[in-house]
Amino acid sequence: MSIPKAPNGAGTAGKRLWRAVLEAYELDEHELSLLRQAVRSADLCDELQAVVDEEGPMVTTRLGEVKAHPAIVELRNQRITLARLIVALRVPLGEQDEDRQQRRGIRGVYGAA
Repeated sequence: MSIPKAPNGAGTAGKRLWRAVLEAYELDEHELSLLRQAVRSADLCDELQAVVDEEGPMVTTRLGEVKAHPAIVELRNQRITLARLIVALRVPLGEQDEDRQQRRGIRGVYGAA
């Protein structure tokens, strides 16, 4: 089976995710929609991480307060979003059974016991 082209504008991380999932699984259209969103989120995580790597995780405000860089706050949100999208796809993570017969529904980023 031929792997469909990654979404327009996909970056390195997104293309890698797209390929990895579609080489292992055949997805229905609704699952492809989730994967497209995951690709965008993975790319955004890479972009935000680059900002944090360059500028550091903390910033000093005009009032002299030190606080978390806005990019690190959004990076955390995007990582949560990406994890939820992957869980919604029921793609096994790591050493999990690869038959995708896991519990249905979104379990959150902490997984089911």
